[in-house]
Amino acid sequence: MTRKIKYYMACAIAALALSASAQNNIAEEVAWVVGDEPIFKSDIEEQYLNLQQERTAIDGNPYCVIPEQMAIDKLFLHQARIDTVEIQDSQVTREVDARINYFIANLGSKEKVEEYFHKPLPQLREKLTEMVRDQNSIQQVQYNLTKKVKATPAEVRKFYNSIPKDSLPYVPKQVEVQIITVNPVIPQQEIDEVKSRLRDYAQRITNGESEFSTMAILYSEDPGTAVYGGETGFMSKATLLPEYATAAFNLNDTKKVSNIVETDDGFHIIQLIEKRGDRINTRHILLRPKVADKDLTQAITRLDSVRSDIIAGKFTFEQSALYISQDKDSRNNNGIMLNEQSHSNLFEMAQLPSEVGKLIDKMEVGDISQPFVMVNPKTRREQVAIVKLHRRIEGHKADLAEDYQTLKGLYENRKKAEIVENWVKEKQRTTYVFIDENWRNCEFRYQWLKQQD
Repeated sequence: MTRKIKYYMACAIAALALSASAQNNIAEEVAWVVGDEPIFKSDIEEQYLNLQQERTAIDGNPYCVIPEQMAIDKLFLHQARIDTVEIQDSQVTREVDARINYFIANLGSKEKVEEYFHKPLPQLREKLTEMVRDQNSIQQVQYNLTKKVKATPAEVRKFYNSIPKDSLPYVPKQVEVQIITVNPVIPQQEIDEVKSRLRDYAQRITNGESEFSTMAILYSEDPGTAVYGGETGFMSKATLLPEYATAAFNLNDTKKVSNIVETDDGFHIIQLIEKRGDRINTRHILLRPKVADKDLTQAITRLDSVRSDIIAGKFTFEQSALYISQDKDSRNNNGIMLNEQSHSNLFEMAQLPSEVGKLIDKMEVGDISQPFVMVNPKTRREQVAIVKLHRRIEGHKADLAEDYQTLKGLYENRKKAEIVENWVKEKQRTTYVFIDENWRNCEFRYQWLKQQD
């Protein structure tokens, strides 16, 4: 395509945009054209305003950085259409609902949210829906490009040796922690009260007095789904708790509510939204029986006795963890906690549960804490624990033997970034791009202006 034809093509797109906007007596300025899609000045201004409201730092001239990023996004979105990337409506709805609920919680009311964003809520929801769908599509394309990146030990070693010693990454202090936990006994009266409340919710939903999603927002004690009206999103049996999965997959009527289901998390009622093959989307309301102070005190007394026996040499910490601890993840691993983020036994201090981190930070290797109350990160239930500092690695420059997983992650992330960077360069080179003269006085990351010559 010659430069003149490209120019006429850009002018035609701009003319169509002006024609469409003229119906509303608004003259739109086309700043860029990527493929056959224009980027309007108003889009850039709106994105700049959003970034200012979110207090997001912009590295450079916003009128250069923002349209270039929008152009890059359009390359990914075009690829998403080619790849027929599908983003679930329920996933988008949940994310949008969460953002709007966050705005309302922080600004105080729906009216203040509308005033802050200068948009009525339905219009804001529509804009957020488009934005979230695009973001998820872009992430899926990038994942598809990089999902096969796997570093071998030889590659990690070569990567490590290529880094100048004074440029090696700093690895923060890490610790290896052993834990013994005891779940206090919950009185039957408390369990009966929770079940009674769930039966009442189910009855009100069945009678049409309340919507399940409304009840979930108001009463569910699962913070991960309550803001979405209790919706879990599509999940397989393997990713659901066994008791929950059995009850959910036995549901066939979207208007009915399940019987009460007990899991390690607590007690649930469930509503079917949709089944797709071996995956299911449900809503649920979760209630957790509360632990009484006297039961916490009893559990503390028990673990205090266990701690005394360990210190006296009657049992080892490892033996006590195996026979006493109710923490499933560490019990059969000598009580050593597993870091689910890094899939190793080592934790940075910020990765530990807050109650554990505060104690461990002041302990010496081999010390065993006094019993303390903590909230289980998974079940959100109160439990009593003692911890032992098994190992501490002070902050240091990365070492191949000690920090292999860290270096492996750095290498893989660098390779993924290179793949995405090269893909953008190639896509940018082969995609028609036009930049209006008023928007060319920039130092861009990519060679967009070569296409204008």
